[in-house]
Amino acid sequence: MLQRHIGGTTVSAIGLGCMNLSHAYGEPPPREAALRVIRRALDLGVTHFDTAALYGFGANEILVGEALKPHRSGVFLASKCGMTGVDGKRVIDGRPETLVRTCEDSLSRLQTDVIDLYYLHRWDKTVPIEDSVGALAGLVRAGKVRMIGLSEVSAATLRRAHAVHPIAAVQSEYSLWTRNPEIAVLRACRELGVAFVAFSPLGRGALAGDLDPSSFSPRDIRTQMPRFQPPHWPRNAELMRAFAQAARERGCTRAQLALAWLLRQDPDLSVIPGTTSARHLEENAGAGAIELSPQDLAWLDALISPAAVSGPRYNAATQAEIDTEDA
Repeated sequence: MLQRHIGGTTVSAIGLGCMNLSHAYGEPPPREAALRVIRRALDLGVTHFDTAALYGFGANEILVGEALKPHRSGVFLASKCGMTGVDGKRVIDGRPETLVRTCEDSLSRLQTDVIDLYYLHRWDKTVPIEDSVGALAGLVRAGKVRMIGLSEVSAATLRRAHAVHPIAAVQSEYSLWTRNPEIAVLRACRELGVAFVAFSPLGRGALAGDLDPSSFSPRDIRTQMPRFQPPHWPRNAELMRAFAQAARERGCTRAQLALAWLLRQDPDLSVIPGTTSARHLEENAGAGAIELSPQDLAWLDALISPAAVSGPRYNAATQAEIDTEDA
């Protein structure tokens, strides 16, 4: 397993995003099956586990806490605040008192005394980023959080936050088919010494296997994402077929090729693909061994480029909630 560093701590370059064990992509797996996935990740050498108060409205933290409790000293545990479930609805709330309360609840659900990396899940644009980060800094001083992270923020917001308290990591969507971090955030991370964590590194499943968006459950968040809907999906499906052929030619799976490309974009970058399948987990874990030549990297970069992918990654309402550069 390749290793990377976040805030001076060594973590597996390929972590596990735990969201879809409880949330987001239709019906989650049964509890015991979800626990088996986390335990198999441990067997494979995964040490970086990512969850959030939002996922399953607390259920994912409970699941992760139960699975990792016997291994707590040997894993790097990340969670998030600032976006939670309130009365069955997703709410963005970055007020200091809310973040402190959310942390206390998360610590209880995770069965731990301290969270290694605590992200502001979304910047609440009604609250100055300095106020939200100030509250997280207080949690660091109190010994409840070791490091602070930000999710889906712009380079400008990162710089403002970093002036209040060192930011250890930025987490944003990044993959062959979502390149927003390349606009400015990756450069800002390098300048500030901030690690970058790529979520949805497999394009929300598009880069990993054959998808049929017409079969998505009504509870699947991809039903609200333009890239998976007409007229965009038929165009994107053509790109995926070419990508599948590229993987076959290189003797690896599509998921491995996508992760291998991403891991070679930056030495301070780690990835947190999610899965509900132990087989896919094992497949993902092997991506670090895939060798890609400069020609391979350039060819893939051109094949699934921002100009080639059809449609925005979010609908207008969701896009308004994030701060990441989009031009």
